[in-house]
Amino acid sequence: MAKDFIGYKALTDAALRGVVRDALRRAEKQGLVGSHHFYLTFLTKFPGVEIPDFLREQYPEEMTIIIQHQFWGLKVTEDTFEVTLSFKKLPATLTIPFQALTAFADPGVQFGLQFKDGEQAKGPKPVPVQGDGPVHAAIPVKTQNKAEKPAETPPAADKPATPAEVVSLDAFRKK
Repeated sequence: MAKDFIGYKALTDAALRGVVRDALRRAEKQGLVGSHHFYLTFLTKFPGVEIPDFLREQYPEEMTIIIQHQFWGLKVTEDTFEVTLSFKKLPATLTIPFQALTAFADPGVQFGLQFKDGEQAKGPKPVPVQGDGPVHAAIPVKTQNKAEKPAETPPAADKPATPAEVVSLDAFRKK
């Protein structure tokens, strides 16, 4: 195969992360309209991720947040977004670089994107779980059975993030 001197994977990754940024900017300006709500999965150890220590301990590799009913202070910049959510009835502000994202979904309209490299693709998929109140966090589990205990996430390799690959959206379409 010929060498890609243009860098299509990086261009595609940047464009798809721009979709997430623009969706969050719309929510920042007008709130969530209709059935829209966002599932955002990110690497908790990625440089620039700022989350409280108790969340980093609970989710040492990857975490999913859900922006739906109760969120405050959504601020979107070119490279990051910041949002305050409630965890066990305590407010926590999270700052997440777009490069830390591994997945984005808006189940209200059956839309989703996945950003992954070879190492992340081998691990378990995050599945949202419900706690004491609105759903805000998820943990990696082996199945979608909410009663099961979380599975351990394999340790991520200590290397810089690589561009994501385009993933089929057929799983999100009605059949």
